[in-house]
Amino acid sequence: MIDPIDPWPGELRTVGGRRLHVRAGGNGGSRVVYLHGLGGSSTDWTDLMGALADDHRGEAPDLPGFGLSPPPDDGDYSVDAHADAAVEVIRSGPCPVHLVGNSLGGSVAVRLAAEHPELVRTLTLISPALPDLRPRLVPYQMVGALFPVLGPAVYTRIQSRPAEVRVQDMLDATYYDPASVPAQRVMEALEAERERERCGHAVESVLGSLRGLVAEYLRRGPRSLWRQAAGLQVPSLLVYAVADRFIDPRTARRAARVFPRNRLVVMNETGHVAMMERPEAVAREVRPFLAGADASRARPA
Repeated sequence: MIDPIDPWPGELRTVGGRRLHVRAGGNGGSRVVYLHGLGGSSTDWTDLMGALADDHRGEAPDLPGFGLSPPPDDGDYSVDAHADAAVEVIRSGPCPVHLVGNSLGGSVAVRLAAEHPELVRTLTLISPALPDLRPRLVPYQMVGALFPVLGPAVYTRIQSRPAEVRVQDMLDATYYDPASVPAQRVMEALEAERERERCGHAVESVLGSLRGLVAEYLRRGPRSLWRQAAGLQVPSLLVYAVADRFIDPRTARRAARVFPRNRLVVMNETGHVAMMERPEAVAREVRPFLAGADASRARPA
């Protein structure tokens, strides 16, 4: 385990009429844009960005209403709305980019790559939240928060527990081995949780984004995420985890069949946030994948 590094510096940017907080770092090279998952933030990518910083310029936005980004003016937390925000971040710099997404960010990345292929050079998905209706305890508990009146009330009560308890619950749910989390990362998560208490829109952003994700799980037709994945032309690196409590690792087999140009990696003893729990191992997979795509682009036709 490498020593944790400090979070990358960030700033509030105005992109496409939106105010988004974006963290950035790296020593040049091709551009990588990272999209976090439900309830996460740009700091989820600190260590992976660091591991790739010698060869790539990384940018990690806080999606609208998460991290240090203000909530959207229209209250729209759908996957489409998050994808639109990410599109504006990408368009604010050199394109196309290497696009990396985790969980909800993986869903957003698939939608973005399908509908804006000119913006994406490669796609890396880490435990992407693609439609799967097989019962799993943790996702079904989350969906219960959407039932009218009672659900939000219960969720709000859960969020009223001490920040220390909420952080430990999050680590227990998302890591294979929560005890392995460095103390610095626990303290950062605790401070982020306290910041969410102060911001006033944390419950709204999570529940709104969860509703948007459920809508995608139920969507049929040409804009369903699996249909869009099947039509992608960019190379895709698919990273799944055996001990993931949110995304059934059996979904990896379907993803390997559906994505046209993919490489599948299934990680043992790893939970839902592989880029946080095992950043060095994820970087060993991502680094040659990105380098190969960059080399292919640089070769004359």
